[in-house]
Amino acid sequence: MGETVRRVVAMGFFDGVHLGHQALMTRAREQAVRLGARPAVVTFDAHPDELVYGVEVPLLSTVRGREELIRRVAGIDDIITLHFDRQFMQTPWETFIRSVTEDMGAVHLVMGHDFCCGWRGEGRARRIADWCQAHGVGWDIVSPVLLDGVVVSSTYIRKLVSAGDMEEAARFLGHPYSVSDTVVHGYERGRRMGIPTINFPIPSGVIVPRYGVYATRAWLPDGPCPAITNVGVRPTFRQDGHVTVETNLLDFDGQLYGAQVRVDLLAFLRDEERFSGQEALAEQIGRDIAAARRYFDRTGGVRP
Repeated sequence: MGETVRRVVAMGFFDGVHLGHQALMTRAREQAVRLGARPAVVTFDAHPDELVYGVEVPLLSTVRGREELIRRVAGIDDIITLHFDRQFMQTPWETFIRSVTEDMGAVHLVMGHDFCCGWRGEGRARRIADWCQAHGVGWDIVSPVLLDGVVVSSTYIRKLVSAGDMEEAARFLGHPYSVSDTVVHGYERGRRMGIPTINFPIPSGVIVPRYGVYATRAWLPDGPCPAITNVGVRPTFRQDGHVTVETNLLDFDGQLYGAQVRVDLLAFLRDEERFSGQEALAEQIGRDIAAARRYFDRTGGVRP
């Protein structure tokens, strides 16, 4: 039987992997170097508030998207995603912490000031720290991160995304807000108008940004590509209320069906509108492309 991996574990839900979350993960990496251990993240597949309080929480990313962000933005590859159900919710906090330290090999825990776990949220950060002190486990409680006097939080960033304020959301996230999925076949009306698009749905449970057109950056298998993206229900053609993400790749001509694509929503250009027909819509898309090119010229291009 192999030796248990020694880990420094950052604990939390980490929706969006914003600047506050990154502060925890940076501390975990630093402590891992100091202790000769592996930095790791323990998170959950469902937001605890949905079970604890029975409220729907529109998330900034899917489980897969959150794990990708932790790897890409925070530089931590060791991610343990636990299934959060009613049985887990009722687990005593000491049982959970003992599992993290004994079963997962955590020699040091990193948590936010407002972290809590266990039945009725009784495992609060200060209580966990006292437990660690008594059991020879290291710990850090990380203070909230403020930006312009505002506490960086997923709740605040969700409001920004809902309002379409992607530039401000990116400041609080520390990276552009993005949506990603596998490219699927759409209705191909854009291609017939000479404006080909890639299409994918908003994943279930993920927040829907303000309906409208955005200047975006699409990450294709070959790298970043300037684009415009419409988020909405395509009112010119359909009335079923089904929300989709349609992205027109500028200066690209190729086949991407089945490819995994990430689209960074960089700046809001206009609200979604219903047009009289394809010709009017095509003319407006031409104006949207021009507006996006002006945005990229002003901000230095498509590369981050």
